[in-house]
Amino acid sequence: MEYQQPYSSFATSAAAAPTTPPHSMPVAVVGPQYCCPHPVDLAIVGKIRTFAKKFTVTDLNSNAIFEVQASLLSLHGHQVIRDAAQNPVVTLRGKIMTMHDRWQAFRGDSSDPKDLIFTVKRSSLIQLVRIELDVFLASNTSEQVCDFKIKGSWWGRSCVVYAGESNTIVAQMHKSIDIASNKQNFMVTVHPNVDSAFIVALILILDGIIGSRVSRISFFGFLSSFTATIDVIVRNQRELKGAYGSQP
Repeated sequence: MEYQQPYSSFATSAAAAPTTPPHSMPVAVVGPQYCCPHPVDLAIVGKIRTFAKKFTVTDLNSNAIFEVQASLLSLHGHQVIRDAAQNPVVTLRGKIMTMHDRWQAFRGDSSDPKDLIFTVKRSSLIQLVRIELDVFLASNTSEQVCDFKIKGSWWGRSCVVYAGESNTIVAQMHKSIDIASNKQNFMVTVHPNVDSAFIVALILILDGIIGSRVSRISFFGFLSSFTATIDVIVRNQRELKGAYGSQP
């Protein structure tokens, strides 16, 4: 049976008439309570600590909406998005050492397959400058056609979330970094009738994938430098042995 994208009508309607009022059917991936009939601007502020990264999500009036604590030591990129009352909304788990950087989102604080909401992975293995992520809802088990797509840069300065393979934008993000205070600031605009919790989860996954790539580059750079240093030491020792061995 061919998979039917649940939000294909949203993409079709918006793409055909972008100036018309928002589509009446909410894009409620996590829950309809996170959908608004008007655009929503959010600020996601990430503070990097010794072994963890903490995110706070607020509206433009500084009202707290979500909070996220992420361990920098976890091999699975475990993160839990909580609402203002500290109730778990979404749990994010990423297999950061996989070739496609696959991440999964579960309801509440669960990691049970029956509570899976959606999966995110890189569209292709080789992505040098731009990054593209495919988003598959839990019902899309074949993963042949994505339900949403994220396009951005590996520097993570900006990204756009699209409905499926269409040109219909459902959210946009711009990022700034404050080196002095060790903070990351994401400004996100969620389009009308689009799930804010879902978009926040996608931005955090994107940040996790970019962070894991930077870590891998740093690790292999260190490994290469370390190997080169050992090679120089060994070569110097051989030269010294040769010099002493040739003395009468």
